[in-house]
Amino acid sequence: MARLPLEGIRIIDSTYVFALPYAGGLLADMGAEVVKVEGPGRPDVTRTGGYAGQFPENDIGDDWWNRPSTYNLIHRGKKSITLDMTDSRGRDMFRDLIKVSDVVMENFTPRVMRSWDLDYPNMKKLKPDIIMVSNTGYGHGGGPYSSYPAQATTQEATHGHCWITGYKDQGPAKAGASFVDFLSTWTALFAIGSALRYRNKTGQGQWADIGMYQAGVMFMSEYIMDAQVNGREGGRIGNRHPYRAPQGCYRALGEDQWITLSVGDDEGWAGMCELMGRPELASNPDFADLLSRQRNHDQIDEIITAWTSGVDRYELMHALQGVGVPAGPVLNSKDIHFDPQFKSRGFLERVDYPKERKMGSRLFIGRPWKFSNSPLAIQGPSPTFGQHNEDVLQDLLGLDAESYQGLVDDAVVATVPTTGEATPRVPETESLERGLLGGWDPDYLQKLGLV
Repeated sequence: MARLPLEGIRIIDSTYVFALPYAGGLLADMGAEVVKVEGPGRPDVTRTGGYAGQFPENDIGDDWWNRPSTYNLIHRGKKSITLDMTDSRGRDMFRDLIKVSDVVMENFTPRVMRSWDLDYPNMKKLKPDIIMVSNTGYGHGGGPYSSYPAQATTQEATHGHCWITGYKDQGPAKAGASFVDFLSTWTALFAIGSALRYRNKTGQGQWADIGMYQAGVMFMSEYIMDAQVNGREGGRIGNRHPYRAPQGCYRALGEDQWITLSVGDDEGWAGMCELMGRPELASNPDFADLLSRQRNHDQIDEIITAWTSGVDRYELMHALQGVGVPAGPVLNSKDIHFDPQFKSRGFLERVDYPKERKMGSRLFIGRPWKFSNSPLAIQGPSPTFGQHNEDVLQDLLGLDAESYQGLVDDAVVATVPTTGEATPRVPETESLERGLLGGWDPDYLQKLGLV
């Protein structure tokens, strides 16, 4: 059986929300032993509140903190322990865990790890070759924002993405669902891989200090360079493009069906005009070149919509690609489950839960990459809260039974959160009526082949 790339690597995941927790789940897919650490009174916010997502069959169950969709996606394949880090015994156990680990991931504001004497200089004293990965909103150091907490919504604004996202003559807009967090996910994966490589070559550890602010600004590079070199400021142009026309999202045949397309040159425009049955448009001086098409984009949009609205979106995709015009259907989350390309890549992976979890079998998104010599897969379901307390604290770290029981009695460790509550559930029919859902299939498990 082929070995996984990160077998033998132990990673402490003391992070919360999306960015590094998701990195930890992907590292577990690659064979790392990832130990999720939460406080008994500070469960991960993906277990409760607005970040929790959905419950299976909209049923909170008896252990609601173990059931939310977001938690189960990003913490797949991990171990779970709980430690009250406000108690010196909890911090001592964390230090002992560092001594037998390779990587520590944390995303507290800079003051927190310092206050626990667990910043990088102190970690090195415990294990000289330890790799520490910090993910904060603005990075450590003496900058004016370094101590600020952060979330993706405000990050999108401060690093400029909101400024260029939206439609002309409208205000700045969010670009997506917390995408800045996932920029930090990929950044952390690269940093950890590089630090492990460096350690293999030199025997030395490393501190990777990630600022989500910089991760976001990095993806603004063309706008920043334009301002530096040309003094020009980018603006909001919706679905359009400064060097391609026409480009946009157009209604296709069927209810709420859409197609995106982008014409890059005059040849592509001529081919598209043939498809529309309007070959004369290619030589019309109002549309004959890029500049004229940009000036008359609104008129072109009306012409395109009159054509696309009567044709199936996949038929449009194949026809447009056939004449050299990039095009693709707009897929919703349901479509993705049945998209033939995703199926061919095995991107949605089945995870079977133990019977006592009452979660059945679920499909989770895998990874956007494959290895030729290491068949990657989700290694198992997410753990229950504190599921591996005894395995890690007693079996791995050697804590005796009496001391362990003392931690349990004093709520330094726990298997049930001492704070938090389940996100209120809204019946699917009510969510549909309120416009919170785009659709609902009561028989979705059957359609997915999970029952």
